[in-house]
Amino acid sequence: MLRRLREYGITYGLLATLAVMILLWTLLALVLLPPLPRRRRRAAARYTMMAGFRLFTHFLTLSGAYRLDLTALDALRGAGGLILAPNHPSAFDAILLLTRHPDLACILKPALLHHPLLGVGARLAGYIRSEPPRRMVKSAVAELERGAAVLLFPEGTRTRHAPVNVLTASVAVIAKHARAPIQVAFIETDSPYLAKGWPPLKAPHLPVAYRVRLGPRLDAPTDVTQCMRTLEAAYAAALAHAPQSAWLETPAPERAR
Repeated sequence: MLRRLREYGITYGLLATLAVMILLWTLLALVLLPPLPRRRRRAAARYTMMAGFRLFTHFLTLSGAYRLDLTALDALRGAGGLILAPNHPSAFDAILLLTRHPDLACILKPALLHHPLLGVGARLAGYIRSEPPRRMVKSAVAELERGAAVLLFPEGTRTRHAPVNVLTASVAVIAKHARAPIQVAFIETDSPYLAKGWPPLKAPHLPVAYRVRLGPRLDAPTDVTQCMRTLEAAYAAALAHAPQSAWLETPAPERAR
C-alpha cells in the first residue's frame, strides 16, 4: 500500500513538473521567439525544447521513476536529412526521443498542434501536420532537403498489437520523394504506462525500464511496397522478444493471416 502511494506521488509529481515546465517555456517562447526570422525561430524552439525535455529526463531518473537508455540516438546528430522511424509503445515516446536531437521535426496529428499545453511549442518548432497527406509529404520533404531529421511513427498510433501494429506507408512515400534514408529504431519498455488504453490518472509500477536501439538504416526506396515489407520484417525480428510483448495484445488479424 505504501509503495503504491509512493508510486502515485512520484508519477503525479513528475506530470505536474512537466506541465509547469512546458507552461513556463511557452510563456517565454511567446515573448522571445516571434520577432525572430522563421528559420531562427524554428531552430531556437527545437533546441530549447530538446534542452527542456532532457532536463525532465533527469527528473525521471533522479526520482527513480525511469531507467532510461537513450544514448544510441546521439549517433544521429549531424547525420543529415533522414527519417527516424521507431515503434510507438507509449505517449512519452516523442518527448523522450526529442531529448537527443536538436533539429528533429515531428509529424503530429492535428489535434496535438492545437493542444492547449503542447500546441504553441509544436507550432513554433515548425512541426508537421499529419493531415492532409499531400501537405504532410511536401512539408516533410522540405525538412529533409534542408538537412533536418523527421520523426515519424510508421504505426500511425501507439502500439496495441505485438510486435507492432499494421504499418502505414507514409514513411516510405516521404523517403522516396525526398530521396532520404530511413533510420529504423526500436523502443523497448517493460511497462504499459501511457500505452494505448492506459487510464491517464493511473500510476505505473516503478521503475519503468525504457531503452531505444538503432536498427538498420534503409536507403531511399524506389519501391514503396518493398520498403514497407522490409520495415515490417525489421520490427518483427527485433521486437519479437521485447519486454512489451508481455502486455501487448496478440498480433492483429491482418498480420496473423
